[in-house]
Amino acid sequence: MSIQFAATKEDSLTIEEILEDTYSGFALVVFNDDVNTFEWVIESLVAICRHTIEQAEQCALYIHFKGKYAVKEGGETELIPMKDALLDRGISAEVQEV
Repeated sequence: MSIQFAATKEDSLTIEEILEDTYSGFALVVFNDDVNTFEWVIESLVAICRHTIEQAEQCALYIHFKGKYAVKEGGETELIPMKDALLDRGISAEVQEV
């Protein structure tokens, strides 16, 4: 039994694009500030990064005491929308290659 896929030219990906989408060598780093509350950061991590409340609380503590923390690892294309959503909420974040 063989499976065949029909692909149009628009659907075809280069090997570089496939590797970029599957490469999980990036981290979403959140930075401490004097503006956002623990509750707001925790709520945001739950809503945006799909953390459990316990995970979000631990991340918030690391951010507070260490100044920054990689709250999520994954592919760049997965993390950039999360970073943008955190920035929209006033939380400093960036995607870094690890």
